[in-house]
Amino acid sequence: MIDGIGSQKARLFSESVIREMTRLAQKHNAINLSQGFPDFPAPDMVKAAACDAVNADINQYAVTWGAKALREAVAREFTSRHGVPVDPETQVTVCCGATEAMVATFLATIDPGDEVVVFEPFYENYGPDAILAGAVPRYVTLHEPDWRFDPDVLAEAFNERTRAIVINSPNNPTGKVFSRDELATIAALCQKWNVLAITDEIYEHILYDGIGHVPMASIEGMADRTVTINSLSKTYSVTGWRVGWTVASHQLTGAIRKVHDFLTVGAAAPLQEAGVVALSFPDSYYAELALGYQERRDMLFALLESSGFVPFKPEGAYYIMADIGRFGFTDDVEFARYLVAEIGVAVVPGSSFYKDPRPGRTKVRFAFCKRQETLQAAGRRLTALEVSGVRGNSVVPR
Repeated sequence: MIDGIGSQKARLFSESVIREMTRLAQKHNAINLSQGFPDFPAPDMVKAAACDAVNADINQYAVTWGAKALREAVAREFTSRHGVPVDPETQVTVCCGATEAMVATFLATIDPGDEVVVFEPFYENYGPDAILAGAVPRYVTLHEPDWRFDPDVLAEAFNERTRAIVINSPNNPTGKVFSRDELATIAALCQKWNVLAITDEIYEHILYDGIGHVPMASIEGMADRTVTINSLSKTYSVTGWRVGWTVASHQLTGAIRKVHDFLTVGAAAPLQEAGVVALSFPDSYYAELALGYQERRDMLFALLESSGFVPFKPEGAYYIMADIGRFGFTDDVEFARYLVAEIGVAVVPGSSFYKDPRPGRTKVRFAFCKRQETLQAAGRRLTALEVSGVRGNSVVPR
């Protein structure tokens, strides 16, 4: 008989809290503002390109590290937008979404016992990714309301065992966009300690209030020590397609490609062809995308304020972190479960974005990648909340 259940690594992390909240939303017929997927269609041209590719019998394996046309499109866009030369033959690897791209990068570049610096609050996958690679995460806190890090604390997190730092900009869950000066501070530490920067940039086109995206690879001295991760999911509203990629030096790419090959072999071939069409969209598409999300951000921000939340305004991505202290709950998980079951709105408990859950106990995350009608309906339901521990007409002692 086999002793125990599962590996020691698998016992070190839980299932996704975000996906669990989606299941609860379905169970309670709640409006799902927890998981970051749109409830509106993808662009017609992208959908048509996918159908055309299937009908053209592009249904077998693509080249393991990605269809040539998609790799060329990724390289072309990165070079033209950011001024960083990219060779599609040796520097681009197409993966099954940014999720697999991140895991493949960790497994390809990090050895057991290495340390990885992770900013918190963080997207929930980063900690388990480090654990699966046998690494030791070192967490550095981003402090509200503007989600800045303390440079001295960051410097203390680096040492001779540090192998990589994970940067997500625009950031999930906070919406923070790292400035050029902040990236330069991080870059100096990477160069001092010979550390890789692994950057998740899937929200690069979803920016507000005139703020621009600066990729770490464009910072002086960082092109060869950065792995940039991106995907079709957020920019083109196709989160279920699972087509992402890495951009890195040819040395790092060689290692990533080997790991990727044995993880998934390759991403869906017809959807890669559709990605070529998506990456050919004009600049006007990205401007309209950002404008549409800014309108949704401002709508949900106002709805949350009027319902008693204290929201933090994001600079990018499509999430709002909000303080729930006015409602009298001392536990974010309890609040989130009450919200989905009794109010009919699903959110993500803030503690799931922290190593130490205490800083997240007074926060939840809302996703606003939804139709405006969906956000308005959620706002109407949230009016049933009352502050100071009052649920409806019943005072709840705390």
